[in-house]
Amino acid sequence: MTSRRGRRGAATSMLCLSLVAVLSLAGCSALAGSVHKPAAADGPAKSEKPRGTPAVVMFLGDSYTVGDRGVEPESTYASATARLLGWQVVVGGRSGTGYTVRGRGPHAFLGLFESQLGWRPAPDMLIVSGGHNDWRTPAPRVAAAAHLLLERARQRWPGTHIVLLGPLWGTGTPQPGAIAVRDALKNLAGQLGVPFVDPMGEHWITGDLATGQGNAPRLIKRDRTHPTPAGHLYVATRLAADLKRLGLAHPVRKG
Repeated sequence: MTSRRGRRGAATSMLCLSLVAVLSLAGCSALAGSVHKPAAADGPAKSEKPRGTPAVVMFLGDSYTVGDRGVEPESTYASATARLLGWQVVVGGRSGTGYTVRGRGPHAFLGLFESQLGWRPAPDMLIVSGGHNDWRTPAPRVAAAAHLLLERARQRWPGTHIVLLGPLWGTGTPQPGAIAVRDALKNLAGQLGVPFVDPMGEHWITGDLATGQGNAPRLIKRDRTHPTPAGHLYVATRLAADLKRLGLAHPVRKG
């Protein structure tokens, strides 16, 4: 027969064992919580672009884009646009060139794309600016060369946004050949589904140095062709505004 004291001691022992079991389970749960963290705590998925990462944008163009005599690429509208919109920028091309015109070098735009830009990692956007120097070339031939260039860029960088920037004209009434080239490039852009920005059609530069009218006397040099420093900044503000309208101020490469 068990005494009251014995029964009381056994009950106390059972209670202690129960408390130990509960505390052990709680400890294991706390440990498990410290080891297994939600996947979201590991940061964004690798396929997502981290917030705050600037877009990488490349330009390909003539002297307006890379600079004429005495003007460096970092001083042109291309770099000014990148500063306005917060991009990382790579400026390619050469003075005097175009879709068909080689200037003083061995390459027109397609060759310059291959040698300067096409081997690089894919950017978020490519802006091709030209046609001014092609105004003496039949417009269909210019459009064919532009088509080849755009298709090559699409093949090389399938997810990269492409924008076609039409010919810029310094001062006075544009030559009929320049207007024909502009129209051919605009039609090509429509066929390919590529956004087209039209400085001539939007009258970015107005008036003439000879008459002193419009904004040309302030924005264009005495050579009647190339922008002044104020002109490059002005062109950058107009391009940035059009890209915002197109939803491409902060492009992200697809795929």
